[in-house]
Amino acid sequence: MVSSWDTFIEMIRLYLLFDSLSLVLNIRNLYSIIKARYIGLERVETLNGNRKVTEIRGIYRQLKIRVAIYCRVSTNHEEQAQSLNNQVSYYKEMVSHHPEWELIDIYTDVQSGKNTTGRAGFKKMLADCFSRKIDLVITKSISRFGRNTTEILDVLNKMRARSIDVFFENENIHTRETDFSFLIPVMEAIAQADSEAKSENIKWGINRSLEKPDSKLYNRKCFGYVQDTEGMLIIQEEEAKTVRMIFDLYLRGYSIIAIIRELDSQGIKSPTGKNSWSKRTIDKMLSNEKYTGKVLMLKTYGDKYPNNKRHANNGEVQQYMVNDSHPIIISEEQFELIQNEKIRRSNIQKNESGAIRKSTRYSMKKSEDISE
Repeated sequence: MVSSWDTFIEMIRLYLLFDSLSLVLNIRNLYSIIKARYIGLERVETLNGNRKVTEIRGIYRQLKIRVAIYCRVSTNHEEQAQSLNNQVSYYKEMVSHHPEWELIDIYTDVQSGKNTTGRAGFKKMLADCFSRKIDLVITKSISRFGRNTTEILDVLNKMRARSIDVFFENENIHTRETDFSFLIPVMEAIAQADSEAKSENIKWGINRSLEKPDSKLYNRKCFGYVQDTEGMLIIQEEEAKTVRMIFDLYLRGYSIIAIIRELDSQGIKSPTGKNSWSKRTIDKMLSNEKYTGKVLMLKTYGDKYPNNKRHANNGEVQQYMVNDSHPIIISEEQFELIQNEKIRRSNIQKNESGAIRKSTRYSMKKSEDISE
């Protein structure tokens, strides 16, 4: 009679014999895997001289590795949708070349990898992993799995505690074979390099687009213009009247505060639909060359990743200018008068040693009885 204790000992022995990974499993995982692979015991009797020897052997099932595929792209743009399809096809082919693998499911997301929020495919994959339906997850790269280092390391720790391996193909990393103290700096370096590359690619793409005079980037509308059916700028007459009035008032000596009061008194709403205008809005309008039919791009530039602070572009980065891009609202002559007047009124004066404040400040004529 074979006792239950003999059965348990045989199960442990067989598992340790056939699966060296059991050394890192907790008791619960060990038991669940043994239960899945163990079939039973059999008696084999042999003769050794005049003695009959009965050998008790365990019957052990060789299970296939249950595999999941995870693929992610950030947007549903056509080229990324194609990339997602290519990833899925590629990894299905990979699984088919491993007879010891069994494809359980394919999980996909069209979502940013900054966190797991909104990533339904990722969440379903984790639920199946934690339900012990999956042994191995294969994915393209660490960045496809996620970009939040803390969150992803927590997920990987939980998966490894359940003896679930994750294979990142681009980095050729199996999490079951990798020390997490090594994985952390690898993930951070990859995430930063990926962000830097993306930032540079975006800048490169913008510059290449700006080299074309017909680029849609030149047709971004501002107050006073709308886009026609072909995306070209045309004058919105009602708004253009307000633009001309603002420029005229400034040349007549009105301060920006006085112009805002005049607009409020006439019930003219701001470009964003608010009842009152801001000083910044008026100031930017008075300096916007777009009202003269020109478009100047890259007026500011950002520092390199990860410091994205913006700076006024005083020649540090190449700029792009298109003349006669669209109909004019303000003449070139009037625009230049405005710029000179802004310099005259400014309480900041530049010299060789830098910028200094003037001892006096601009104010309207006393007859207007309004000052900055």
